[in-house]
Amino acid sequence: MKLLRRILLGLVVIAAVLYAAAVGYMYVNQRALQYDAAGPVTPLAETALDGAEDIVVPSGDGQVHGWYQAPQPGKPVIVYFKGNSGSFSKEHERYEQFVADGYGFVAFDYRGFPASPGSVSQAGILEDATTMFDWAAAKGFPLVIWGRSLGSGPSTYVASLRDAKALLLETPFLSALTVAWERYPFLPVGLVMQDQYPVNEWIADVAEPVLVAHGTADLTIGVSNGERLYALVPNKDELWIEPGAGHSDLWARGIWGHALPFFERAMPQ
Repeated sequence: MKLLRRILLGLVVIAAVLYAAAVGYMYVNQRALQYDAAGPVTPLAETALDGAEDIVVPSGDGQVHGWYQAPQPGKPVIVYFKGNSGSFSKEHERYEQFVADGYGFVAFDYRGFPASPGSVSQAGILEDATTMFDWAAAKGFPLVIWGRSLGSGPSTYVASLRDAKALLLETPFLSALTVAWERYPFLPVGLVMQDQYPVNEWIADVAEPVLVAHGTADLTIGVSNGERLYALVPNKDELWIEPGAGHSDLWARGIWGHALPFFERAMPQ
């Protein structure tokens, strides 16, 4: 019996050490695990955006690089907050469609993503997001906000602090902490996670009309995140749940066909 107790105690100690090592690894490397901030930058000259310009905007102790194009008369500028993978520039097809329908846009890489130097953090992303919204607002055009995936965090944060005409959230999370809990239910993520993006709290202060879009086959951010977040929206406009769509499918599945009338509804006639 004594030998058995010793063996069991040894196994418990080994399990505890391994668990502590896993938590420690997660804490030290959490931003590398959370962000996918690498990839090529598509030159503006290689796109169909003939009227857009490269911009560099100071933000905090760094600078943000992006693209901007003014809208046609009577149309707003879409302030686009990118997702978590690669550079904003790889989504140029979206911006080309915005422009084709008369909309202006500003899109950019947060500090630490491919086009903007620096290191990635929630504080830096929120600062860059607010800076770029204010930069766009100074142009004098009406603004609508589009936040995709990771961008649902800074876009909701900015909408809670600034005045825009509308907020579109594509594949949003309830919070980054919620996603971490869903992926690592056996780890104390609430105690060690630094960049939690509490969208579920920020949304309470968003006065703009909100459209939430999600797909039922999203394996990156489960569709229940979008559904639960929409339930918290003070000024609901539309919840679009696309059957069978994954995390990166909504553009091909027709999100612009929902976004366009949504923005038109939000603009004063």
